[in-house]
Amino acid sequence: MTLRQFEYVLAVAEAGSVTAAAELLHVAQPSVSQQIRSLERELGVTLFARTPTGLVPTAVGRAFVRDAEVAVRAARRAKATARAGAEELEGELVVAAQMGLGTRQLPGALSALRRRFPRLEITVFEEADPAELERLARRGVVDVGLVGGPCKEELYEGHHLGDEEFVVVLSPEHAQLAADRVELRDLAREPWIRFDHGSALDGVLRDVLRDNELAPTTVARVSQTATAVRWAAHGLGVTLVPTSAVPPGFEHLTRPVFPAVSMPTVAAIRPGAGPAEMALLEFLRQQTWYSTGFSDDGSGPAHNWVMPPSTTSSAPVV
Repeated sequence: MTLRQFEYVLAVAEAGSVTAAAELLHVAQPSVSQQIRSLERELGVTLFARTPTGLVPTAVGRAFVRDAEVAVRAARRAKATARAGAEELEGELVVAAQMGLGTRQLPGALSALRRRFPRLEITVFEEADPAELERLARRGVVDVGLVGGPCKEELYEGHHLGDEEFVVVLSPEHAQLAADRVELRDLAREPWIRFDHGSALDGVLRDVLRDNELAPTTVARVSQTATAVRWAAHGLGVTLVPTSAVPPGFEHLTRPVFPAVSMPTVAAIRPGAGPAEMALLEFLRQQTWYSTGFSDDGSGPAHNWVMPPSTTSSAPVV
């Protein structure tokens, strides 16, 4: 087996046909077909099944694709590291952000990283489910993770960036906008816009409602923080989101809550990380991590969900 064969398999799995895969790879179609057939003969298995909609991985093909993806990303990282000394950093950096975190901070940090390493390819995706982030981390797919809360094992090292305070989003006509901050118990009769089951943000809201002995009506569940904010602004219900997740133009509809709710924001970096990962960590540290300044006693932000981890505790992405 060769790395080129791995790349061909991944391209076919993504594109759904040999022709489209060849176009993605900028190679001749027969070359892709020949490499796939050769690999299947070597392994003694069928990697793809032909369907009316195109080629799809078989059960063993899906398992092979997962491992091939890890191998290809590892090879790209090794190539990038080898070239870093000559200031020619290339390859791909994969960043995964827990939904709602780094919405305003991550773009600035990534822009600075691109200016330092203009030939570096950066892939970023937002993930709501902590279990999916952990699965990606264990597969070695993620280079840098942006997560809320401490890490738990030794796949990644956690670096505490700051604490992200949550705010409630209200409609323009809501009476609570007259207050500097909103007591959660005053929202007991309000319908709530919540997030998908299993998402980290819905876990925060579930714990907040439980800790404050609230059992409100759930009027909607959404997959994106921006959607929750916009729906709340239109009066569908209220929602609770990290401060930096509020889209520009909606800040006037937000208020800090009492008791205060905040989440530590942690950059999860692979041990022995290369120059790109460490540069991104530094740029993230230079960003502003939002806090409204309120706390239960007025002395500063409170942490009633999870406590911040140590500055460099060894742990996985989630």
